[in-house]
Amino acid sequence: MKKLRIAQIAPLVERVPPKKYGGTERVVYHLTEGLVEKGHDVTLFASGDSLTTARLVAPIRESLRLGKKAHTPIMVNMMMLSRVYEKMAHEFDIIHSHLEYQTLPYAYKAEVPTVLTMHGRLDLGDSAAMLRSYPDIAYVSISDSQRRPVEEINWVKTIYHGYPESCFEFNDKPGDYFLYLGRFSEEKKPEDAIMLARACNIPLKIAAKIDPTDKGYFEKKIRPLLNHPLITYLGEVDDTRKVDLLKNAKALLNTIDWPEPFGLVMIEALACGTPVIVRGCGSAPEVITHGKTGFICNNRMDFINAIHHVDQLSRKTCRQEFEQRFSRECMVNNYEQLYYDLLPSHLFNNYSVSRYMSAV
Repeated sequence: MKKLRIAQIAPLVERVPPKKYGGTERVVYHLTEGLVEKGHDVTLFASGDSLTTARLVAPIRESLRLGKKAHTPIMVNMMMLSRVYEKMAHEFDIIHSHLEYQTLPYAYKAEVPTVLTMHGRLDLGDSAAMLRSYPDIAYVSISDSQRRPVEEINWVKTIYHGYPESCFEFNDKPGDYFLYLGRFSEEKKPEDAIMLARACNIPLKIAAKIDPTDKGYFEKKIRPLLNHPLITYLGEVDDTRKVDLLKNAKALLNTIDWPEPFGLVMIEALACGTPVIVRGCGSAPEVITHGKTGFICNNRMDFINAIHHVDQLSRKTCRQEFEQRFSRECMVNNYEQLYYDLLPSHLFNNYSVSRYMSAV
């Protein structure tokens, strides 16, 4: 197959890969590195503190959340998109954007095909109306459930996220604690995890980020619950600490109560062999196999029963499920095939034969 010239456009909120919390940027990192390893000519548009073996084009020196200089997010995103589409588009066979809605006016007019992965939920505000205004873009969903609010647009594929298998260490002999990992927000329902731990008399470790918009919720609803001998709050953790927590947890207690588009934390747990106890909403029934890699719960008693029966699940089966469905290789191969499928036939047939032959 011919090698492609690919642009990857990452959000600027976190560096690629993120130092701590940051799902989309982490996915972009592993996708970019996998494509480079397969021999493609990849250009990554991301913050200047990003780490990559691809060519890096950076509109700002440091990521927005942890950087020292304040930027207006929408402005720097527009600067980056303008550079990609108005000045550099001729350098690429495929443009793959992870900037969602801001990409649409640029991609609509571009001659180079754009793959647009939607990473967020689509049921809020004017999201569906905006997507319906650009129905013919090549949209990728990260779960089938993510599509439901706007099924009629051009969904070309569902591609699940993936990690290199080496990122996570399998552990068949965990500790006695359960883990809540992610972000403090109302839709994630961390207070439910805390109350379940107290009701079931189980140790719960919490590693979570607090966004500025969630500080009020944290102070009012969460902080009063943390002063309990069963609850250990660790703050926001880096990758090394996260893997250590996941591999030694008896189970991940994922009490989300919203249409989660994917949920990286679930496959991170599986990669360590750790079962997932999760509410049955959003992508959860697609990612977790009930009674095999975790338990899908619909009410409080379901969660309590799952906590008491989690030792019956095979941690080896959890790891195998990760390797078969959520590896980086699976993700990269799916995107690569999609890029080839979207190439105009005349471009594919006539593409620089001499260049291709010289590479063989």
